[in-house]
Amino acid sequence: MDRKFTFLLILSCVIRIAFFIYGIYQDNHFKVKYTDIDYHVFNDAGHYVYLGLSPYERQTYRYTPLLSWLFIINHYFNYLHLTKLIFILFDILTGIVIYYLLPSKNSSLQRCKITSLWLLNPMVITISTRGNAETILCFLVMLTILTLKKKWFSLSSLLFGLSIHFKIYPIIYALPITIYLFYSLKENKYVVIFNYGLLTLVTIIILNIIMFKMYGFEFLDQTYFYHVYRFDHRHNFSIWNQLLYMDSAMTTSSLSKNAFIPQLLIVILVGAYNLWIPDFQNLIKKRSRHLRILCNILFIQTFAFVTFNKVCTSQYFIWYLIFLPFYIEITHLSTLRLISMLVVWIASQAVWLNEGYKLEFLGMNNFYPGLFVGNIVFFLGNTWIMGQFITDLRSRHFIARIHKSNHKKVAN
Repeated sequence: MDRKFTFLLILSCVIRIAFFIYGIYQDNHFKVKYTDIDYHVFNDAGHYVYLGLSPYERQTYRYTPLLSWLFIINHYFNYLHLTKLIFILFDILTGIVIYYLLPSKNSSLQRCKITSLWLLNPMVITISTRGNAETILCFLVMLTILTLKKKWFSLSSLLFGLSIHFKIYPIIYALPITIYLFYSLKENKYVVIFNYGLLTLVTIIILNIIMFKMYGFEFLDQTYFYHVYRFDHRHNFSIWNQLLYMDSAMTTSSLSKNAFIPQLLIVILVGAYNLWIPDFQNLIKKRSRHLRILCNILFIQTFAFVTFNKVCTSQYFIWYLIFLPFYIEITHLSTLRLISMLVVWIASQAVWLNEGYKLEFLGMNNFYPGLFVGNIVFFLGNTWIMGQFITDLRSRHFIARIHKSNHKKVAN
């Protein structure tokens, strides 16, 4: 392993351990706790499993039982924060996979700088050290992409199925991955695509059958069906937040159940990237370049999914931050434009968080207009940012095509 990358890993580990230790101190000495409230939900569910009961005995546990099983060690060793170290480990492993996914033609220093967008990202560090399980999912998704690059299709499909079981949203990657396989393979492409999809589906089915036999219908309801009828109108950046708040008081059919329709449309349109990237057929002849396009598309697609999702919290941001290094590596956006986008991204969150603080900590009933305005600002800001990403991706390939044409003219 390169010395520069080794130093980056050591630095990343030291920072995370420092945050981990500080988090325990804050939990013990401050009213506002550092540990994520969801971590306590996971831990309580793990306690029920430790006692031989269902994790769904813990109200608001709405995840795969696999996650609760990890928390058994907390109760076996009688230490609340132990599973956080597992999340931190997966956080670091995700950074390692990102490093090895970057083109080897780049210098080690370049790859370290790009990988640091994950490993030294304050939001990523905070989320993982607070005890958020998204780091496991991020690792599974990145490993799925790495095994695709290595052409280990059977292993990749198993990992993809496990990712979808762990949390449903990675299923949106099925279309981009199918397009990747179709255009990157020269032989047996239809057989590979069929087997990849079949193994993914079989993995999901087997895992669900096992969990259903162990925990019954409650597993299906809390892990899957709940996301259709959920009314999370607190801690929610989503543009649908106000409607969720009103629907939570209704006894009849709610309007918010249709929130997935615009989300599904935009995610499919972005996922079908071969339809809107200029000169796509010529662009993907090099497999390495095609993989970079795939990672860029997954970034924009996930960004769109989170922006349009019925529920959106800070932990969801790392779903697309895992792909940010691959986007920044080849972006044509100027430094000034990138800074402007970052400012809009942070400022739009700050507007909502200011209103959220009044609601959560001061007890003010400011769902309207305060929190509603915050939701609109967040949505509009993120929609503008997404537009910048899409425009940049299209224009960079259009420029590449022009340069290629000019080179041919000079050669002739």
